[in-house]
Amino acid sequence: MEAFASFKKEISSPKKIFITTHVKPDADALGSSLGLANYLIKKGHEVTVVTPTDYPSFLNWMKGNDQVIDFSVQKNIPKVKKKLKEADMVFCLDFSVLSRVNELGDMIRATKAYIVNIDHHQDPEDFANYRLWSTQAAATCELVYELIVMLGDKKLIDKDIAECLYAGIMTDTGGFRHPNTTKNVHQVVAELIEIGADNSQIANWIYDSNSVNRLKFIGFAISRRLVVREDLHLAYFVIGKKDLKKYESRTGDTEGLVNYALSLDGIKMAALFSEREDGVKISFRSTADVAVNKFAASYWNGGGHKNAAGGRSHLSLRATIQRFEDLVEENQKTLFHTRVLDENPN
Repeated sequence: MEAFASFKKEISSPKKIFITTHVKPDADALGSSLGLANYLIKKGHEVTVVTPTDYPSFLNWMKGNDQVIDFSVQKNIPKVKKKLKEADMVFCLDFSVLSRVNELGDMIRATKAYIVNIDHHQDPEDFANYRLWSTQAAATCELVYELIVMLGDKKLIDKDIAECLYAGIMTDTGGFRHPNTTKNVHQVVAELIEIGADNSQIANWIYDSNSVNRLKFIGFAISRRLVVREDLHLAYFVIGKKDLKKYESRTGDTEGLVNYALSLDGIKMAALFSEREDGVKISFRSTADVAVNKFAASYWNGGGHKNAAGGRSHLSLRATIQRFEDLVEENQKTLFHTRVLDENPN
């Protein structure tokens, strides 16, 4: 409570505030950033929202999107550096280690501003003056809502803020299907809907705004790039650079693809391997009893939540897949809490 009192005092008068989130922001990252930004603007603060990279176009409907600065665009770098240097407060949302924001991480580490970290991922780095952190929260948007309530400003949450926050909670719970969909999640989203969040329209913006190329890509991936290892309770997609180029893949086009693999009967762990210019990006998903965050952290320079995590490999795509299958076989007992099968049908 002492830390919160200090934070409350810090934010009680108008400040220059810098908000940022992790690379390739998803709905929770951008929703928490813009939901908080719109609230702080109402309180009289001067707010700048910066993302380390671009993000999917299906998030462009959020209020304040047109003011977000993409740090990966060369011409924006001087402006971002100036804004961060002038900032009184820096909010770091939906990430708990500074490496998740690329070059911005070292800049934030060097700032003299008051730093606030709001997040729900495991193993946080100690870099903030005030941290609102809980792995029990389904989404950072859930924590931003609770922060506004803690500050006594629930009445300031309008339709635009509510919709930003709802989007993050909806997506980070997998459309309210994941085990992290708690009683509190339902209570919070009920409040957001009552305030004015159009839950049907938000779902439409995020899930039903596909391009023809993206639908064709998903069909191609399922029919040609899906590998199923029933003996390992495993299914995964392998997407090469040529595949992404063929379907003119844009940021966000691979979003959710890994869930198709996890939806298969008998599959306990799913993965998506996407070959990029800077290495192989990996997304992991799992059923409730399989902790993919530990697997990602131990072997793939990554981490995340128990049932949704990510990592990266600097091996070739082929070598990455071979290492992945070998590691799953070696760790089958600890991953799946079952005996290793005596017979391998492959």
